[in-house]
Amino acid sequence: MSADPTRSSAAALAAALAAGETTSVALTQAALDCTAEVDGSVHAYLHVDAEGALAQAAASDDRRAAGQPASPLDGVPVAVKDVLATQGLPTTCGSRILEGWRPPYDATVVTRLRAAGLPILGKTNMDEFAMGSSTEHSAYGPTHNPWDLDRIPGGSGGGSAAAVASFQAPLALGTDTGGSIRQPGAVTGTVGMKPTYGAVSRYGLVALANSLDQVGPVTRTVEDAAMLHEVIGGHDPRDSTSVEQPLTGLLDAARQGAQGDLTGVRVGVIRELGGEGYQAGVLTRFTETVDLLVGAGAEVVEVSCPSFEHALAAYYLILPAEASSNLAKFDAMRYGLRVLPEGVDSPSAEQVMRASRDAGFGDEVKRRIMIGTYALSSGYYDAYYGQAQKVRTLISRDFAAAFEQVDVLVSPTAPTTAFKLGEKLDDPIAMYLNDLATIPANLAGLPGISVPSGLADEDGLPAGFQVLAPALADDRCYRVGAAAEALLTQKWGGPLLDRAPALTTPGGSL
Repeated sequence: MSADPTRSSAAALAAALAAGETTSVALTQAALDCTAEVDGSVHAYLHVDAEGALAQAAASDDRRAAGQPASPLDGVPVAVKDVLATQGLPTTCGSRILEGWRPPYDATVVTRLRAAGLPILGKTNMDEFAMGSSTEHSAYGPTHNPWDLDRIPGGSGGGSAAAVASFQAPLALGTDTGGSIRQPGAVTGTVGMKPTYGAVSRYGLVALANSLDQVGPVTRTVEDAAMLHEVIGGHDPRDSTSVEQPLTGLLDAARQGAQGDLTGVRVGVIRELGGEGYQAGVLTRFTETVDLLVGAGAEVVEVSCPSFEHALAAYYLILPAEASSNLAKFDAMRYGLRVLPEGVDSPSAEQVMRASRDAGFGDEVKRRIMIGTYALSSGYYDAYYGQAQKVRTLISRDFAAAFEQVDVLVSPTAPTTAFKLGEKLDDPIAMYLNDLATIPANLAGLPGISVPSGLADEDGLPAGFQVLAPALADDRCYRVGAAAEALLTQKWGGPLLDRAPALTTPGGSL
């Protein structure tokens, strides 16, 4: 563990706790102090639960003193994306329509965090109902990228990525519907893992698109991601989409990969996820990372997945369709915001619902509800939603064919580095293109990890390297991701986040 505990990995903190070199209260207080110092500039959090986190940390210290830690990560603090239900803590999904709502229950992943003894620091900012790629669509204001406070931290889970990147939390949970863990990881220089669909419970996750959403870890190292993944993963009978097959060996795979030996591993470079539309510096860092994998013994070939060219269009029909159905429950009748229409003495339920949804939902949410409702409407269902589902099948077939040739697939995580706040806010299509490389994995339900690949030459900002694997082969993501991380750390002379200018340069400190 380093002299400053906020700069240490979760694995190092866990080791220090096990050795009696520190306490959970000390680690949690250090994280809270960092948040008090920097989050006024970053805005990673929507709610900080200092009292609750310190109480949980004290309980963790008591368990360790009694020789009964609940898990290896017992006492290591964590942040949680505000789309996951937390009993007694605000859960707003970044929306005014849920402002002040405190769930009466925990999401399964939150229950597992508590059972493993991880103090929960607070709830992180996000695009409203996870609709966005920049965290600019939060009703409570945007999050800023710790590398450059004038730039976006990715989305929809920019708050979790920014909290980890600015050393406010060693671990965080995010959700990934079309890249909302991996794309923020790429643009903030953090690690983001999207598990196999169904391998981590979605119970208590406020759904955006049920067939796409997946909870996963946001961390600073691949090893940390594997440790957190093993805490939250596994079958959940309360989730009908949960896979009844335990995921094991994730941490072992990460530690094996960190040795830097990929002899016998077949790596496929996806032809369709590169070239036109990708920033030159992003492609340069990607090519260099592939070369490092070759040097580590991997066999690299190019593979073609032609249906990927239609993934973006299919995704932005399927997601709005599912979202329009999911968001129908926010009707001002049971919970959440209720607004009475002006000038109406005895408003009907429909009038109250219309006024409440108009006031409570932001522009992007309204846009996607309208698109989804249209795609599902009579006379258009087969032409739009039905066709999108057929494309989804073709994408799954492309993946299956590719994995007959290789063990993992790789690509840049995002086409560009972080763009300026406001730069694409009024151009939805340009915003949607940020998910070009991440969406196929969600459509097929496959695991994927993003690790920092270095700094783009044009702007000195982080780029990401994505590793995709077959369903339930999450360990392959960890092995290859950890190998890439180890080789890149050596190439760059240390962890990439140590070079973040907004945090380290004179006059640039937060």
